[in-house]
Formats: sequence, C-alpha cells, structure tokens
Amino acid sequence: MATIECPHCHTRFELKSSDYQEILSQVRTSEFEREIHERGKLMESEKEAALAEARASAKATLQREISQRDLEIARLKADAEGRRRQEEGALAEARASAKATLQREISQRDLEIARLKADAEGRRRQEEGERALAVSEATGQLRERMAALEGEVKRGKSERDALEAQYRERLSSAQKATDELIRHKDEEIESLRDYRTRLSTKMVGESLEQHCAQEFDRWRSLNPEAFRNVSFEKDNEALGGTKGDFIYRERDDDGTELVSIMFEMKNEELSSTNKRTNESHLAKLDQDRRKKDCEYAVLVSMLELDSELYNQGIVDMSYRHEKMYVIRPQFFLVIITLLRNAALKSLDYRRQIDKIRREQIDITHFEGALSDFQDKFGRNVELANRKFVTAIDEIDKTIQHLQKVKDNLLSSQNNLRLADDKAQKLTIRRLTKNSPMLAERFKELEDESKR
Repeated sequence: MATIECPHCHTRFELKSSDYQEILSQVRTSEFEREIHERGKLMESEKEAALAEARASAKATLQREISQRDLEIARLKADAEGRRRQEEGALAEARASAKATLQREISQRDLEIARLKADAEGRRRQEEGERALAVSEATGQLRERMAALEGEVKRGKSERDALEAQYRERLSSAQKATDELIRHKDEEIESLRDYRTRLSTKMVGESLEQHCAQEFDRWRSLNPEAFRNVSFEKDNEALGGTKGDFIYRERDDDGTELVSIMFEMKNEELSSTNKRTNESHLAKLDQDRRKKDCEYAVLVSMLELDSELYNQGIVDMSYRHEKMYVIRPQFFLVIITLLRNAALKSLDYRRQIDKIRREQIDITHFEGALSDFQDKFGRNVELANRKFVTAIDEIDKTIQHLQKVKDNLLSSQNNLRLADDKAQKLTIRRLTKNSPMLAERFKELEDESKR
C-alpha cells in the first residue's frame, strides 16, 4: 500500500494501488494539459513575434522598393523632360528650316510664274502677229482662189454647154438608133410569129429538140476526148406507147454507167389557145425515165414563159417526182455539167470506198464467218435448249402420271387390306345375328358335325 504526503499540511495518506494509479493519471493529465497550454501560448507568442518580424521585414522591403520606384520614376520623368525639350528644340529647328525652305520655294515659284507670264505674253503677242500675218496671207490666197474658181466656173459653164450640146446630139442619134432597133426587133418578132404560126405543132417541138441537139454537138466538138464514153441519142423506142426525146448516158473506162438522163423538150405556138403547164408532163416523163432505166429526168421547157418559178433557172421537182428537174433551154448544157460532175465525184467516192473495202476484205470475211458461226452456234444452242426443256416437261408429265398410278395402287392396296380385315372378322354369329332361323340351322349343322 502506498503513502502520499500533502504538501500543505504534510499529512500522509495511505492509498490503494488503484487509487494511486487514478490520482497519478489525473495528475499526469492535468500537467500534460497545462504543459500543452503553455507550449501553445509559447508557440502563439513565437508566431506573433515571427509574424511581427515578417511584417516589419516586408514593410522595410516594400519601403525600399517604393523608394527605388520613386527614384526610377523621378529619373524617367527627368529623361522624358530632357527628350521633350530636345524634341521641341529639333521641332522648332525643323519648322524654322522648313519655313525658310518654303519661303525660298515660294520666291522661286513667284519668279518662275513671273517668267512664264512674261513668256506667255511674248508668245501671245508673237502668235497674234503670226495670226494676223496668216490671215492676211490667207485672205490674199482666198481672193486669188476665188478669182481662179470664177475663171474655172466660166470655163465649166462653157464646157457644160458644149457637152450638153454634144449629149443632145448623141441622145438624138441614140434615140434614132433605138427606135430603128425597136422597129427592127418588132419586125423580127412579127416575122417569128408568122413563122411559128405557119409551123405545125410537131415542127415547133422538133425545133427545140434540134436546138438542144445542136448545142450538145457543138459542146462535144470542143473536147471530144472528154465525151468518148458519152452517148446522146434520140429515144426512138416506145415502151407502153410512150417515149422520151433524148437519152444521155455516160460510162467509165470499165463500162460502168456513171449517169443517165431522160430529156423531154416541150414548146408551143405563141398563138395557141390551149396553154399547157410544165407539171402536166412530169408524170409521163417520170414513167419514161423508169421504163428506160434512167437515173435523172429533165424537162426542157418553153411553156409558161411568164412564170417566175421556171424563169429563175434550174427548178428541182424532186418533191413531186424523184430526181426530176425543169429548165429553160439556156440551162440545157448547165444541167448536164452539174449532174455529170456530181456523178464523177460520186465515182471518186465509190472508188475510195471500194479501196477501203478491199483493204478490209479479210477482216470483213472473218467478221462474216465469225458472225455466221455465232448465228449457227446460237441456233443450235437454242434448239438444244428447246429439246431439253421439252424433255424436262415430258419427264415431269411422266412423273405426275406415275404418281397418279402409285396413288391408285396404294388406294387399291388399302381397300384390299380393309376387305381382308373385314373377311377375318366375319363369323357365323355375325352372319346370323339378325336371322334366328339361319342361326338355328347353323347350330344344327354344328351339332351333327360333332356327333
């Protein structure tokens, strides 16, 4: 058992171990808390001291920086003021220099303007003098020109009068010559009318035919070599009761026909009352062309002399009949030339095409053979396909028929099985079920068989 002494009264107390431990823990706890409190106060005072010291240090540092900033600002202000004063001095100097330069330029310009004004005034006076001199010279020249023109006018009047006299004389002579020519032409016209009146209708037509034949012969005589393969003959063969007047045919050196033209010439008397039209002859001419196997048909006509359509030149009538033209006699040789040149050009084209075809004949034959093979092969494939489809259809039909036979056999077998089942189930008792007499009779037979 432990003892403790009171520090005040010095009285001793006996304590149990448990009490001792409790008191000791209380003492330790209070001392520990007091120590912590004191250490906290100490740390708080140290913290405040450190904080005060830091504040003082920061304040001193800030004060130093503020002082340095103030010095720097003062220095910069002094520098800026110095530069401003230098710039003001330089600006004032530049202004003075620019003002002096501008003043000098203004003075020079004033002098130049005065000089230019003096030069302009001198040139103006000189030009006025020159202008006055030119005016006086021009006036003198104009007067001389007017005098010369007056003389030329007088000479022109005299020449005009002379020319007018000559013109009147020539006009009178020309009028007399014209009157004489008109009279002569009238006489020729009257003579022609009398001549044509005396002519028969056949002779009128034959005169135009002769004219065209003579023109062609004259044309061919100029270059016989160019017309060595040309025939221009009278159409004397009447097919179906009709015929044309002339047939033009031309062949090449190989005998191939280049162009063929059926010509029909139509004329009529001036005094004829039954006036015919060109279109009335087109259908017959087209028939004659086809019967004589000609490529073109041309009507050389003097009908409808007042028609502007037929007087304009070569009239294409292909919209009515194929490859047909109506012309006046003066275009007879022209139409032959045009159709002949077109045929020769077409011949050149045909020769070129034939040449190309000959060059490509192997390819053409190969392509033809290949195409023929493809056609035949395709035809055989198509036939085989048709036969195959037909066979498949027949097989399907046979299968359907056999299926029906099978179904019928199965049905018959089922019926036979049912009949056999019914026969196996048949007994005398069932047969005589509704017949007592038969049942009795069968019973007697059964008894007799047992005995």
